[in-house]
Amino acid sequence: MQYRAEGIVIRSMDYGEGNKIVNILTRTNGKVGIIIRGAKKTKSRHGSLAQLFTYGEFLYFRNSGLGTLTHGEIIESHHLLRERLELAAYASYVAELTDRALQEDESSGFIFEQLKACFTAYGEGKDAEIITQLYEMRILEATGYGPVFDACSSCGNVVGSMSLSVRSGGVLCSKCGYKDPFALPLGDGALKLLRLFRTMDLRRLGSIQVKEETKGELKRAMRLLVDGNLGLTLKSRSFLDQMDKFPL
Repeated sequence: MQYRAEGIVIRSMDYGEGNKIVNILTRTNGKVGIIIRGAKKTKSRHGSLAQLFTYGEFLYFRNSGLGTLTHGEIIESHHLLRERLELAAYASYVAELTDRALQEDESSGFIFEQLKACFTAYGEGKDAEIITQLYEMRILEATGYGPVFDACSSCGNVVGSMSLSVRSGGVLCSKCGYKDPFALPLGDGALKLLRLFRTMDLRRLGSIQVKEETKGELKRAMRLLVDGNLGLTLKSRSFLDQMDKFPL
């Protein structure tokens, strides 16, 4: 059966001597694997469509398993995300997280729009760390692990200090904190931003400035949530961690 879909390349790998297999996140058909024949050849018509982060229109034939590209057009190459090391690192992490967290053919129209907005925000020079954390929250929601920050998940208390608990699926107040010895204490600023993250649509994100101390809290919180709920080992995140140790 022939399909036409807008998609973003979230994984690209060599296949045979001259071909590539790409995983694309589409607006309408979920995550799809496609063979692009001859993509590695210098004069390939569709070689650029196999590049990571490329947003394009893909026409492909598929009965089951992998599809085969018959035609495609680039809508946005996102070349800047491949040319700048820092942006490439963040975009690679987001792409790998998407590829690993979402199931094949899983409905993902909203996540497609969020990934598209995420890559656009990177290219516009917005804070890559905050953008990434916002997108991580969208992935947690899409996989059924969206945390609850509005009230203590144990007793419903809404006042006082809170700590983040993966075990409880949200925050615990000071009276209930003993229920999870691994809960992460949160400052008021970090908690407010996490509540904002929970509802923020990346397509409507304006300029945002966050204190370095608060950014550190947010990073620890999102790391706890992603690791505790998804349990994925991602090569791209290891590179991001190395960048933190040796900033550009």
